[in-house]
Amino acid sequence: MFYTVLRFLVILCLIREIFIGNYHNVFLCILTLILFVIPFFVEDKFKVSIPNVLEIIILLFIFSAEILGEIQNFYNIIPNWDMILHTLNGFLAAAIGFSLIDILNSTDKFHIKMSPLFVAVVSFCFSMTVGVAWEFFEYTADSLVSTDMQKDTVVNKISSVNLTNANAFNPQIITGIDESTIYYGDDIITISDGYLDIGLIDTMEDLIVNFIGASFFSILGYFYIKKRDKYKGIEHFIPRKKKV
Repeated sequence: MFYTVLRFLVILCLIREIFIGNYHNVFLCILTLILFVIPFFVEDKFKVSIPNVLEIIILLFIFSAEILGEIQNFYNIIPNWDMILHTLNGFLAAAIGFSLIDILNSTDKFHIKMSPLFVAVVSFCFSMTVGVAWEFFEYTADSLVSTDMQKDTVVNKISSVNLTNANAFNPQIITGIDESTIYYGDDIITISDGYLDIGLIDTMEDLIVNFIGASFFSILGYFYIKKRDKYKGIEHFIPRKKKV
């Protein structure tokens, strides 16, 4: 039912964008519909059971990132929308990494006794790897296709060795920047309130909140392995191998 409602909303958005003629958003709607199918494909192809709670969160995450974030511009309208999604991504990726180890450990072919700490660390590292890989993708898209996935930030302070020739190890620090001007060709763009950062702050904030989300689940996963009965609620976030 939940999947049907979200898919219906995306189709409505798709029809609207077609009439408007915004084919970039049309592509995002089609991409969203494809991403919606992935959890069900994984369940069928790899014989994995995804808990309903996790499935709903994944679908909501996709909808929030593509439809609300990109098309409805929530990334700019709602404060910290991007950070919330990256925190959730860190949590979800850690859960998936945790389940991969658990599934691998439950098979007769690869059964290895793993300590709770080892499983927690590996699930954390898996999540951070996913987060870094996504930042690589954003950087590649910005560099090759001239997108703006690594959002810029207006800052009032910069320090750089490129501003001085005296000592390459002693950067010049400029504070209290009120305005900066960009000249390109015959055009001029003035940036009020400061200097335009080129995406570094956005990238680091994304990785930091991914770290927080990954750490949170990894800690929960550690205690879950230690005392499964006490932390049984964690099972709502962990895919399992289907019983034959």
